[in-house]
Amino acid sequence: MPTFYGISMVSDDLTITSGDLTITGWTDIRVTRGIERLPSDFSIGMTELYPGELHKIVLEPGDACQVRLGDDPVVTGYIDHFVPGISAGDHSIRISGRSKCADLIDCAAEWPGGQITNQTVLGIAQRLASVYGTPINGVAAGIQVATDVTNLPILPQVNLMLGESAFEIIDRMARFSAVLAYDLPDGSLFLSQAGTRRAASGFAEGVNVQSAYIDFSADFTYSDYNAYIQSVDTFTDMGQAGNKLYTAKDINVKRRRMMVIISEGSGLGNDIAVKRADWEAARRFGRSKVIRVTTDSWRDSSGALWEPNTLVPVSLKRLKFFAESMLIVDVTFIRNDYSGTTAELTLMSPAAFLPQPINLTPLYGELSQVVPQ
Repeated sequence: MPTFYGISMVSDDLTITSGDLTITGWTDIRVTRGIERLPSDFSIGMTELYPGELHKIVLEPGDACQVRLGDDPVVTGYIDHFVPGISAGDHSIRISGRSKCADLIDCAAEWPGGQITNQTVLGIAQRLASVYGTPINGVAAGIQVATDVTNLPILPQVNLMLGESAFEIIDRMARFSAVLAYDLPDGSLFLSQAGTRRAASGFAEGVNVQSAYIDFSADFTYSDYNAYIQSVDTFTDMGQAGNKLYTAKDINVKRRRMMVIISEGSGLGNDIAVKRADWEAARRFGRSKVIRVTTDSWRDSSGALWEPNTLVPVSLKRLKFFAESMLIVDVTFIRNDYSGTTAELTLMSPAAFLPQPINLTPLYGELSQVVPQ
């Protein structure tokens, strides 16, 4: 039978389970998930209420664990640090850890031969992730990988560099395939695009927003995003018309500001340079408004935990900001003596998360023909 420590279970208590040990009653909690951070991670602390209580807790770095908020899993992975401490009148424990996908970040990729041929990013990620979670001299457990995107492009040939991490390779293929790569509460890797699923509610001043601020910025944006075939034009005396491929404009920029994008591979990546101009314009406009909100609950009006890559409406009257659809970029679930139970969220426009078009083999150019439209 699992062993329980701390006060009785209540809704939205944080529970950490490792083997047959289940622990609750944590005094301070931080769990963070997001679509631009991999892996998800947590840091939790407990203070001894009764003499000898914490001596019964035996957790070790490297132990597999699952963290739940109420009945909902939020991080499935491993304990990185177990830190017991004492002072004159106190005995405490702090535990931190990350999801299973931490191994994709930390470890060198294992791929015999160092060459990938005729695979989608899903196939590549599944192969790279299959070796992780394996006990020494044990049976491979693997990190599961899934996607909700259809018609992923086939990557004819990619050569890997010895020492690259698995995620460095996956991230490169994901950007080429126009998908985001982030982890789910069960520890698996998920390949997706900017979300279209809506939360049951959003954030409104006077309803559930404790504090908020918006970073409106101009230094990141340009009026003109010009794509060129090459950086040196030997026919500049005849004008740039033969060298310039395309211009994407942002009419919201109030003065002339130009960005130049050069086609890779001496012009063999022209179509990707054009796509990059549109991508730079959309992404930079999307990131020119970053909203950070602190709300008084971990959950929306339906009882679901705030979930990254979910659309929410936002109404901040005193900040003069109203939007029907902002994307949850990341969420941090917090509980401590200072702020109580809160969630801190970052919100941006979905346009901020269009993956960057890249040319994987600029010397050959054939991959530029399989960029999804």
